[in-house]
Amino acid sequence: MVRMLGAGAPPLHRLRVAFAFVLGGHRDVEAMINQHARLARSLADELGLEAPVLHALSASYERWDGRGWPGDLRESQIPLAARVVQLAEFVEVAHRERGIDAAVAVAERGAATQFDPNVAAALCADPQKVFASLDEAGSWGAVLDGEPVLRELSNHDLDEALAAIGRYVDLKTPHTVGHSEAVEVLVSRAAADLTFTAADRQHLRRAALTAGFGRLGVSNAIWEKSGPLTAAEWERVRLVPQLSERMLRQSPALAPVARIVGHVQERLDGSGYPYGVKGPAIAPTARLLAVADAYQAMIESRPHRGALSQADAARELRDDVRLGRLDAEAVEAILTAAGHRTPGRQPNVAGLTRREVEVLRLAARGMSNREIAQSLTITPKTVGNHIEHIYSKIGETSRTGAALFAMRHGLMAEGEPARGGS
Repeated sequence: MVRMLGAGAPPLHRLRVAFAFVLGGHRDVEAMINQHARLARSLADELGLEAPVLHALSASYERWDGRGWPGDLRESQIPLAARVVQLAEFVEVAHRERGIDAAVAVAERGAATQFDPNVAAALCADPQKVFASLDEAGSWGAVLDGEPVLRELSNHDLDEALAAIGRYVDLKTPHTVGHSEAVEVLVSRAAADLTFTAADRQHLRRAALTAGFGRLGVSNAIWEKSGPLTAAEWERVRLVPQLSERMLRQSPALAPVARIVGHVQERLDGSGYPYGVKGPAIAPTARLLAVADAYQAMIESRPHRGALSQADAARELRDDVRLGRLDAEAVEAILTAAGHRTPGRQPNVAGLTRREVEVLRLAARGMSNREIAQSLTITPKTVGNHIEHIYSKIGETSRTGAALFAMRHGLMAEGEPARGGS
């Protein structure tokens, strides 16, 4: 990891990054690892998974020798599921990159230190059995074959599960916090006034919640880049709808949703991506989702630009209609839906005041105390006091946890104050 610090940057920048890591960055890495395990358990809890799964996720980074994170468990104290998955995670990478011998070497080298020696020995005893036809195996079918009695979700439960996963995907960067559910609100309101069937409306809602899943396949180094993307980086971004589509179409229940999601970045004149399809090939549901996603993205800040005002975003959408890129009916339906999203009386959530909700929303977007202070015309000290009170009221101790709280309680839906130019 140290060798990769600052990779791709000039030597002087890499040197500064390395010094910063030596002086204290390792503590940030440890905190991040602990946070990953906590968030994984939190998502599993939202999905209603059983207690043994929750315990295993909490121990995702524990080591057999007790030198893992958070370092509370060792040896047989670590749930067996966590021990098996941890070994599988490492040997899968070694096998994919360098073959069976390399995977066995990783298991042997880490036995009795990082990995459970018994689990490592089981793999090393017959690696051919473990890795045979692994490249041809479908993970979805393998799960179903290994666990034939799975809990069937109702439509409501499925919607809740997709919303929960969408919230965690949106946490990938501060700039997308709350994006999926905000898009879902827009398409739901707009679809109610259009001639969509009940099935179409259901598929649209689910497409809004899942369209961003493919963002997981793109490095944060790209999402958080403040300058222009290279050709290779842009090609990676263009894969996002396709990645989302591939995730969803594995499930028969979500196959209709996958078709909508795959066209979220397509445009009527064929200038969109990833397939470059034109007008008739883009379904009305996909046209509506494309407008909602574009509108919501424009009123959110990005590393390379500030957030647009709602008026500026509306103008851009109507310009795209005139250029033949977006569907006129879809644009007007989304803008009508967005016009109803005016600040009203803030529901009392956890006793938060309106000002605390404003601070929470901006903090979840990744703004510093100084930036929040400038946006709300208050002092950084006042912002710090607000954040302290917010954490106390909602029972969280980090901005990531606070962002999740804001999304779960619908506090991210309103537009944010614009920062900088477009």
